[in-house]
Amino acid sequence: MSGTAEKLQFLLELQEDQRGCIRFDRWMREALYHEKFGYYTAHIRDFGRRGDFTTWPAISESLSLAVGRWILQNKSSDRANVIEIGAGNGELAASVIRAIGWWKKPRYHIVEISSRLQEVQGERLGSKAAWHASILEALEACGGAAVIISNELVDAFPCRVFKKQADGWRELALRIEGKVVVEEWIAAALPPSTVFSESWPVGQRVEVHESFRLWVREWLPVWKAGGMLTIDYGDTCPTLYRRRPRGTLRAYAHHQRLEGREVYGGFGLRDLTADVNFSDLQQEPALLTRAFGTLTEFISAAGGFSAKDRRSELLGAPGGAGEAFKFLVQTR
Repeated sequence: MSGTAEKLQFLLELQEDQRGCIRFDRWMREALYHEKFGYYTAHIRDFGRRGDFTTWPAISESLSLAVGRWILQNKSSDRANVIEIGAGNGELAASVIRAIGWWKKPRYHIVEISSRLQEVQGERLGSKAAWHASILEALEACGGAAVIISNELVDAFPCRVFKKQADGWRELALRIEGKVVVEEWIAAALPPSTVFSESWPVGQRVEVHESFRLWVREWLPVWKAGGMLTIDYGDTCPTLYRRRPRGTLRAYAHHQRLEGREVYGGFGLRDLTADVNFSDLQQEPALLTRAFGTLTEFISAAGGFSAKDRRSELLGAPGGAGEAFKFLVQTR
């Protein structure tokens, strides 16, 4: 059986198990993380020019300098325990370790579930980091005290998609007819989210990263001390969906942005993502928000963009990437 036929068979069996259609967050989870078919677990090649998308560390050393400074300000002991979740190609980790300096060398822990990315990170970092299969394992290695950082992590968690209709909210599920993927809008219990307290016109689509919230609650009781820095693209609600009636769900392949029905194609061969609702992230009762703003503000507070950043004018310009990306600092 060819790889394409095998994937189709898997999806048809999953559809049957899910009573005729596959809820979108399950579809996204399998498309990104299935052991054999998933984008991150099996098909991702690299970031930057050779990959499907570019991340901040690849274009700006100013971010690494700012993160390094933040780590030193938030460490709970003389030698910082740092946990980075989802370290990509390891570029941020390498730059942060270099920015902090050898005399304050941190104990750097990486949580990575992609064997391909772990291999790439290992080639870049060597013995400068320790790898863990889960954040619970990493926290145990740190005795529960660590600063936790992530860059473009939340958007990679499977999201649920909802649409406002005249009779209330319906949830997106997908059904395969032949080789065509069809949208189904099904009845569903709404998860906790700030999006549902807003007034939206009929037809508005929204995304909820419920899987991220549930994941955080699994390990939060084990985290005893430190700060958490979350960097991602998105905004607070309702600003996030201003002039976005179709929501923010999209796919990337070879630096090409795909929207609408194109998102469902190329199962496992494309990155799927949705903007982060930072209002939801700030609703976790066990976490206290210390700071929130644009990434430009975060970098400016740490000394501004480096003169070596050739694209600093683009990154820091009004309406540029520095405003599209946000940072959130939380503590226990």
